[in-house]
Amino acid sequence: MGDPEVTLAAVAGAHGIGGEVRLKLFGEGADSLKRHKRLFAGGRPLELVSVRAGGGGAVARFRGIDDRNAAEALRGQLLTVPRSELPPLGEGEYYHADLIGLACFDEAGEPLGTVVAVENFGAGDILEIERPDGKRAMIPFRDGIADLRGGRIVADPVFLA
Repeated sequence: MGDPEVTLAAVAGAHGIGGEVRLKLFGEGADSLKRHKRLFAGGRPLELVSVRAGGGGAVARFRGIDDRNAAEALRGQLLTVPRSELPPLGEGEYYHADLIGLACFDEAGEPLGTVVAVENFGAGDILEIERPDGKRAMIPFRDGIADLRGGRIVADPVFLA
């Protein structure tokens, strides 16, 4: 299956006339991008020259993106890295990308669906579960409500109603 890609940011558009781009971040902030010298945009490798916080996200410069037109051409591109390049996790930590696609069951082992997205609106992570009938429901990713156990999510179905 290869090394899965993890999305760290999306290019929101050009910043100024010198080739910088505005980024919408999906990680921990601008500093989290600095550990990566190379990001990928649609399979195309981009060498990160600089990144700083700005505009509610970040502003970045990539080698070879030297003017506004080149920067604007990246608009809408997702910036990814191979999963293997992310730092190791501590006990109880997880990457959102590792949760997407996990099966979701109740305590008795009855299937409830599959995790299709992870959102965070400021009060903790929310799992979006696609039910067997195709409908979707959101559930807080909290102990006793939805737990990660043995490579799957065990959830209280009351919260999926």
